[in-house]
Amino acid sequence: MKRRQLAGFLVADLVPAASLAQSAAPRRIGVLIDGSAPHLLPGALQRDLAALGFTEGREVVFDVRYADGKRDLANQLAAELVRGGADIIVAHFTPAVRAAMEATRTIPIIMAPAGAPVETGLVKSLSKPGGNVTGVTNMAAELGGRRLQLLKDMLPALDCVAVLASTQDPFTKPFLSYMQDAAKGGGLRLEPAMAEGPADFERAFAAMVAAGAGAVVIQGVFNTQRARILELVGRHRLPTMWFDRQAVLAGGLVSLSANTADIHKRAASMTAKVLKGARPADLPVEQPSIFELVVNLKAARSMQLSVPQAVLTQADEILE
Repeated sequence: MKRRQLAGFLVADLVPAASLAQSAAPRRIGVLIDGSAPHLLPGALQRDLAALGFTEGREVVFDVRYADGKRDLANQLAAELVRGGADIIVAHFTPAVRAAMEATRTIPIIMAPAGAPVETGLVKSLSKPGGNVTGVTNMAAELGGRRLQLLKDMLPALDCVAVLASTQDPFTKPFLSYMQDAAKGGGLRLEPAMAEGPADFERAFAAMVAAGAGAVVIQGVFNTQRARILELVGRHRLPTMWFDRQAVLAGGLVSLSANTADIHKRAASMTAKVLKGARPADLPVEQPSIFELVVNLKAARSMQLSVPQAVLTQADEILE
């Protein structure tokens, strides 16, 4: 898949929201991340907002919290951000957005990103969010079919694909639904292996192997646990499709995703608009414009897997 442009033309809706544009004091930006540190989002927000005229310590201050994939902790941290006077909450992935929504219905919330936000109830529609939430979707569910096709292209004899999926993430339902439909259409059997968190990974991988899976797709919510997953992938010699480039840089086989830097820039731009007084309901949800396919040939060789030239010619980045 070559990088390509996708445009969304969206219209506005109206909800009551206080303008933030008149405050002279630095605005407080709460950042709630579903995963663990270190994470690219805080640094990207600081850099991209500074480029838009909002410098940390002068125009804005950041309060960054990590929920480590724990729903109860996410709810607690979101409530702390609200009590701490956050003017905006930038939330990474669906569980963090949902926690922020439960903590406030008035403070603007920017998804950075969240997959399938309509299906998960985060917004009423992409064009008319209808509340205090807007932001960026990563189209992670919609890419499910393409991910399966790439695995099939790399492994022509593949007939069963496992999915390491979260029991805690509302995104799991649309994510699996898109993949189930694609698997049926492509003559593949899909085997979800459900996990609450890292304590379940060993059991989940054992179930994948028992089901005869020839490859596995990792749900994005588990990206920050990639070191543990890569250990299990190596032990079981399972070709693995990831949700972002960072996992492939760390030793994963292949990823197909919206470009992370593009997602972060869009989220920063929407945050800046709210800082200038825009209301979330006037800011339609944006879709990514750049996608990237990353292939790790070293990981392929370790599994004695020959990546077809047809796949390599589609790759935006090849790691030797």
